[in-house]
Amino acid sequence: MSLIDHTHDPAAQSWVASANTPDTEFPIQNLPYGLFRRAGSNDSARVGVAIGDQILDLRLAAAAGKWSAADAVLLHHLAQGDLNAVMAKPAAQRRALRHALFAALQAGSKQETALATCLVPQAEAQMAVPCRIGDYTDFYTGIHHATTVGKLFRPDNPLLPNYKWVPIGYHGRVSSIGVSGTSVRRPLGQLKAPDAAVPVLAACKRLDYELELGLFVGPGNALGEPIPMAEAESHAFGVTLLNDWSARDVQAWEYQPLGPFLAKNFATTISPWIVTMDALEPFRCAFEHPAEDPQPLPYIDSEQNRREGGYDIELEVWLQTEAMRAAGQPAARLMRSNFKHAYWTLAQMLTHHASNGCNLQPGDLLGTGTQSGPNPEEGGSLLELSLGGKQALSLPNGETRTFLLDGDTVILRGYAVKDGARRIGFGDCAATITPAPML
Repeated sequence: MSLIDHTHDPAAQSWVASANTPDTEFPIQNLPYGLFRRAGSNDSARVGVAIGDQILDLRLAAAAGKWSAADAVLLHHLAQGDLNAVMAKPAAQRRALRHALFAALQAGSKQETALATCLVPQAEAQMAVPCRIGDYTDFYTGIHHATTVGKLFRPDNPLLPNYKWVPIGYHGRVSSIGVSGTSVRRPLGQLKAPDAAVPVLAACKRLDYELELGLFVGPGNALGEPIPMAEAESHAFGVTLLNDWSARDVQAWEYQPLGPFLAKNFATTISPWIVTMDALEPFRCAFEHPAEDPQPLPYIDSEQNRREGGYDIELEVWLQTEAMRAAGQPAARLMRSNFKHAYWTLAQMLTHHASNGCNLQPGDLLGTGTQSGPNPEEGGSLLELSLGGKQALSLPNGETRTFLLDGDTVILRGYAVKDGARRIGFGDCAATITPAPML
């Protein structure tokens, strides 16, 4: 059943003027949540909502505005910086709060005078990881990424037999998740050259990014109680951009037989804003596996998921090298793809994760895996774009890259656009590579 309502009306305007510009990522139809404090202050962190180039400080707004009793309870949690408490609420309560914030920020609102003093320019905010992340699982839903990478190592059998049957994933590391704007230190790891007798401990030489989305879980499930597909979407809170940094040379040596470890857990970067599932409602799209492929088992299949389980979200990777930055040159776009090409939906990821009784909790993060497109230029990692390091990418200033160098800044960008809907964005997911520690 469609949940599109008045908050998605593309003609709706805000009294915050910057929210009405055509190129804003944060019109009134978006209203994503983030955790922040005013830069340089000793303020405690509080949750805010992005609106244009401003943030509505929900600690100030909770006190200054007029809210229903139910909305005031949720705003109290957000004022204390506790987004997880709101994530845990039923979808109807979260939607009601969205409606209240929309009404308060809409042009002509009687709340304008009171709430105008509750705005903080985004340029003056210090953002943090938006919620408490208890657990992090990274999936592998990008079939074009899986196929291209598989061909590099297994030309005759790029996809393993289970790929088209089961959403593959592994458990990641929460403690190394950082928000956009923080740096990433080049990791050390065991490396073994093909002609070497023994490995060595050295700085990673094949550092890479991975273009992903991250799904934040809303209400959880009790241990031992699966989440059926019919209920999966009510357990989803919102989506962020996610960069799953990868040390490809470390990964090649340690990967067998247990899979990702030190090559993956040294850093993950997410964008500061969580775009709610309600905001993404207009951008749903049909989802089906090709007729010649195995069809999903019944526990991860439904008529609704086939009809509208996908999301049409444009994704991009940009790179600014240290030399480009010094010369005042902007970042260059490396690729563009779309989440609609994913082989498994967000609902299938969530349902499969809980299908064995695993208890998900509010704020848990599920990465989608690298989202590459069907064409070679749409690879979501340098491993793909450089064909495993064999084909260097040329940048506008004459530099080339096969993998990342120190000083490189990687920027992930995402936005949803559709006729009859306002364009909404996710905010940049950016980080700069710094040198490895001295041995």
